Amino acid sequence: MAPDLISFHVEENVEHPFLQNENSYVQWLTYVAKSEQKIISQLTYIFCSDDYLLDINIKYLGHDYYTDIITFPYKEGDEIESDLYISLDRVKENADEYNVSFENELKRVMVHGLLHLMGYADKSEEEITQMRQKEDYYISTFV
Repeated sequence: MAPDLISFHVEENVEHPFLQNENSYVQWLTYVAKSEQKIISQLTYIFCSDDYLLDINIKYLGHDYYTDIITFPYKEGDEIESDLYISLDRVKENADEYNVSFENELKRVMVHGLLHLMGYADKSEEEITQMRQKEDYYISTFV
């Protein structure tokens, strides 16, 4: 898979959270997909503010509340294509609340969205447990 299949963008004067380290994230996300026997045809992470993501949440999903991530899947299953919008404000707030580093929480949100695209859910207690285990495992593989 070519690195340009996974890209990162920023909106609304938001600072890129790992501009000098994009390649490490591309390699990591590619590893996650390969480990789950999936193919990434196109994955675009868009980092934005709370307000930017709230606007998307209201406009496209009819939800009037803040969230950390919204995914727009174009292909799911064995071949993944999606735009994933991540609120860096929310990631920072969650990191503070759970007493983890911003980087760790950002990785958790990024891999959480990817796992959803690969078919993992988090509605039942069993699904939540499996999702957390997958997140923790894949975060631990980041080099």
